Amino acid sequence: MPPIRILIVDDSSVVRKVLSDGLAPDVALEVVGTASNGRIALARIPQLNPELVILDVEMPEMNGLETLAEIRKNYPKLPVIMFSTLTERGAATTLDALALGASDYVTKPSNTGSLEVTLAQIREQLIPKIKALCEVRPGAQRLPISPAPSPRSVGAQPAREPTRIDLLAIGTSTGGPNALAELMPAIPGNFPVPIVIVQHMPPMFTRLLASRLDGRSELTIREGVPGEILRPGEAWIAPGDYHMTVERRGTSVLLAMNQGPPENSCRPAVDPMFRSAAKVFGANVLAAVLTGMGCDGVQGARHIRERGGQVLVQDEASSVVWGMPGQVAAAGLADAMYPLRSMVAEILRRVAVKRTASSAASVPKAAGTEPGAFPERERNGS
Repeated sequence: MPPIRILIVDDSSVVRKVLSDGLAPDVALEVVGTASNGRIALARIPQLNPELVILDVEMPEMNGLETLAEIRKNYPKLPVIMFSTLTERGAATTLDALALGASDYVTKPSNTGSLEVTLAQIREQLIPKIKALCEVRPGAQRLPISPAPSPRSVGAQPAREPTRIDLLAIGTSTGGPNALAELMPAIPGNFPVPIVIVQHMPPMFTRLLASRLDGRSELTIREGVPGEILRPGEAWIAPGDYHMTVERRGTSVLLAMNQGPPENSCRPAVDPMFRSAAKVFGANVLAAVLTGMGCDGVQGARHIRERGGQVLVQDEASSVVWGMPGQVAAAGLADAMYPLRSMVAEILRRVAVKRTASSAASVPKAAGTEPGAFPERERNGS
């Protein structure tokens, strides 16, 4: 099989060389060209016919966002990975890029003190994402995954007595910010259960993501804080570099954070959150595994199913990468599979089971929240 053709776009000649050198040892990849700004990149795409573009965020003449917008006009299916700095400005611009249609992102290594460490970090972060995003190109072989059932058969689990849902737990990774940007604003502000979310992202990124989603949603959405009590109408996103779990103290359920070892090469990871949700809520938890690379969430979904809880997965067609939901489905742990556009209706339907109207009382939106760069949705009564 021919190698994946890659175009690197960065205004720094040093970065272009480090990226090229970092990818060179993998025979499945080929850097077919480089460009120092967006205008040059747009001219080279039809000449080089790349299968993936690595795009710097900040460049002179034509920056990454402007370049991405043009790429999406002319090459809507071409995978683009943003290469951003681990700064507040870099995080904000990266979220803008994801909203514009970037496929994924990696952060530039900083203060490694060693070229070898830098190259190792680039290979660890970048190569799996390139292969995951390009696995469905024509003629390509899929990355190893157990045979997955069809959307029809995945829902054909043995019938179980419906249970009251007291927690919605969501896990996602690659493609997750855009999936959440579609999902969360569609959930009403009087949603009768709390929501916990793990999105694979580093520090700063998760806080900005929470702020942007909060500005667009009727729900209150914040980055997780240790000791916060879970309440209906509120959603919490695990902070970067911390596993987020739930624990019961008396009559309340609280958020907890830890920096235990990464699981599935991730921190935050979905599995610890799902495990804790199963332990605290038993059969009363509904989990949703959305688009993402890898297998994070499989073992946690197993815990939820074993305790009688329910697990939904996003379908392959609407996923950017069908790794996480596909692996859960392949393991036989999904109650049902849905396209993203249908997920909210199914969540609302399942949460309404065995719930009286009085228990779904409206929960007011907290005042003083700051909208982010996503378009803000008008709120009732505001």
